[in-house]
Amino acid sequence: MPEHEADTTHSTPAREVGDFLRRRREQIAQRWADEPLFRTVFTVSRDEAVDAGRVIVDALAQVADAQRIEDPDAAGFTGVREQLARMGAARSRAGLSTTQVSSELAALLPPVENLLVADLEQEDSERRRECAIALSVLMGTLRLVTMQTALSENQALIDRQRLQLLEVATPVIKLWDGIVAVPLIGTLDSARSQVVMETLLDAVVDQHARFAILDITGVPTVDSLVAQHLMKTVAAARLMGAECVVSGIRPAIAQTIVHLGLDLGTVKTRASLADALGYCLNELGANIVNAPAEGAVRR
Repeated sequence: MPEHEADTTHSTPAREVGDFLRRRREQIAQRWADEPLFRTVFTVSRDEAVDAGRVIVDALAQVADAQRIEDPDAAGFTGVREQLARMGAARSRAGLSTTQVSSELAALLPPVENLLVADLEQEDSERRRECAIALSVLMGTLRLVTMQTALSENQALIDRQRLQLLEVATPVIKLWDGIVAVPLIGTLDSARSQVVMETLLDAVVDQHARFAILDITGVPTVDSLVAQHLMKTVAAARLMGAECVVSGIRPAIAQTIVHLGLDLGTVKTRASLADALGYCLNELGANIVNAPAEGAVRR
């Protein structure tokens, strides 16, 4: 028996698919370049789409050689994950749903399958069936890898945007020389409380502040973890040389703090932001004089 026939006899369907992908690399890349997924993502030139197709075909051949066609964590996919993520994310940004993106990925199989059938025309029907199944599984894994990677990228983007929104929703205001304030509005959770601490401490350093006001008038309620975060913020500000004043504590929050047994004996509290500012100005030695009423005679 000739050597190449012996190799074919003992070759597994996965490895035979790998050999096929290398042989037909250029034809596959050319056909993929005309598919909606590649055509709409790589819009600069068709050559760019063909190059991307070649890279993905090489990755698939490597996965097939390793006989890990069902494994989305196969080493062959490592080099193309970033590219696959960009492709999936680009289609999502274009308004396609996850199902639609998955359908575009599924459309990459028929062009490759047609080439495989033509290549294995001389093989027996059972061998063709086994190789077709191996190719189908491999392309299914490619779809899974692409969707997983794209979803991970989207989640990372959402996390970054959430952090940016937290920072925007936590402004630090300079009220006076040496006095900064953070007016908090809305629900406080652990993540936002951490942002409050970091933002306030940065402002204390940047503004050389002696007083920092945490105004929680707009916060409807806090839980035990958030209350502890606020206490830590007060302590951290004190360590940096600034006195922290908490203002606007609502009755419900006051009851929560009492029920939790938190000791605010060392924390300066005031009923409102105006009261807190007045306290800080007084501590700085600034005299606050009310303007006379209109028409009043100065004496």
